[in-house]
Amino acid sequence: MATVAIAGAGVMGRLLAWQLARAGHRVSVVDPAAGPAEPGAAAFTAAGMLSPLAEQEHAEPDVVALGWRSLQLWPAIAAALGQLGLVKTDGSLLLAHGSDVGAARRVLARLSDGPEPLNRAALQMLEPALAPDLKAWWLPGEGQVLPHRLLAALAEQAPDVDWQWGRRATVVQPHRLELDDGRRLDADLVIDARGLGAKPDLPTLRGVRGEIVWLHAPGVALHRPARLMHPRHRVYLVPRPGDVIVVGASEIESEDRSPVSLRSAVELMAAAHSVLPGLAEARIVHMETNLRPALPDHRPRIDHEPGLMRINGLFRHGWLLAPALVEKVIEHV
Repeated sequence: MATVAIAGAGVMGRLLAWQLARAGHRVSVVDPAAGPAEPGAAAFTAAGMLSPLAEQEHAEPDVVALGWRSLQLWPAIAAALGQLGLVKTDGSLLLAHGSDVGAARRVLARLSDGPEPLNRAALQMLEPALAPDLKAWWLPGEGQVLPHRLLAALAEQAPDVDWQWGRRATVVQPHRLELDDGRRLDADLVIDARGLGAKPDLPTLRGVRGEIVWLHAPGVALHRPARLMHPRHRVYLVPRPGDVIVVGASEIESEDRSPVSLRSAVELMAAAHSVLPGLAEARIVHMETNLRPALPDHRPRIDHEPGLMRINGLFRHGWLLAPALVEKVIEHV
């Protein structure tokens, strides 16, 4: 069995560590976060939608295919973790107001056969809390994960992994990691899963800002993720346990890590309220921003040389692509 040193403990790093340790490899993981629950990685600031069909609007076919493969893999991962409730595949919805139907149809024209139009009665039967005059399309087979709980489970259930929290990898080279405390880790294989932290070694890597708002809305039932299609932006609403609904924007071309702006917060919440009127009395729990690692072609990339693998460029698709990419990486270990 191999010794493996992983730089980065986001969804890729944790999923790799968990699976490699289960296969009997000796694994170390280095991450600058103070502990497994500290929300440093982009995976924490994510809605956790598994939407390969909807992603056809912008994503290339190979990315979409990886997404469908991950949808097949996630339930088995959750079962192995003993956490079946962390993955749901109850489908998702695309929504549009009547004035935006033209823009919505242009989006739908870029999707393969799959979205099913819903009339008013069908939408109300599926999601009674949604505004009744919305135009809606059902995306069967899509789903969601619960990011915070899955990240915690992957760390907790890999006790044989040497988790080195609070340490940054300053040099990532074949067979070795050099850390910010002066130590060196030697390994048969080094895996660079640092995301945006790998920018010194990947000059074309850039950060794309994501913003989300957590709302506490007792009594407002939403059973599956929903995207509001709009000529200027996409806004998504994702249900979470504990009467929480996460509202977010798909992407913002900026490497600004500052808090959510007033304009963004108002736009996000107004859009959410327009499709889910019951949110009027919801309470704002908190707001988050983070940067997702993207390459110029918006495709993930796996670079492999003896003793070193680099995985990066997951963009906004981290949770959607991680299992399929891990499957490819493990083939080389």
